[in-house]
Amino acid sequence: MTAVHPESYPVVEQIAQSLQKPIDEIIRSPQLLENVDRNRLSAGTFTLNDILEELRKPGRDPRDKFVAPSFHEGVREISDIQAGMVLEGVVTNVTKFGAFIDIGVHQDGLVHISELSNHFIKEPSDAVKAGQIVKVKVLSADARTKRISLSMKALMERAGRLVSKPKQTLKPQPTLNEELAALSAKWRVH
Repeated sequence: MTAVHPESYPVVEQIAQSLQKPIDEIIRSPQLLENVDRNRLSAGTFTLNDILEELRKPGRDPRDKFVAPSFHEGVREISDIQAGMVLEGVVTNVTKFGAFIDIGVHQDGLVHISELSNHFIKEPSDAVKAGQIVKVKVLSADARTKRISLSMKALMERAGRLVSKPKQTLKPQPTLNEELAALSAKWRVH
């Protein structure tokens, strides 16, 4: 297996013919590619360089690795979902009003834009993208209407939350007589 695109297979066959070797032997012995006469091939310089580079690295898959979410073992149907559960899922669609998450049942749940982040976001795409694996907390699940409400915000620290906020002590307000006495003392002429 190589990462050569199928539309370039005819060029690979030309390379094999020019070297008088089968393709699988060329892949097993990439040093044979040093003997290729580039002028006799029907591909541009850049395309040919890409093809030769890929033939030197057989087995390499240029696609991103696919990581599947680990769905909760006991959750197969909407009726299995309980409010408060924390589940892993994958973002299947991002809309203007939120993101749909596949949590392993036959109905995607919705994380409303207000539940995507612990700080203001203008667009849901600022917080998630399709294919992203996320953890969500179930807010509600209704098997009759087939609606699942989820939150990512519920699992995040509050933005800007202080560890311990000192209590404010209120000073007693001065009476009118005390305020007048303070003003007269301030403006007294000596």
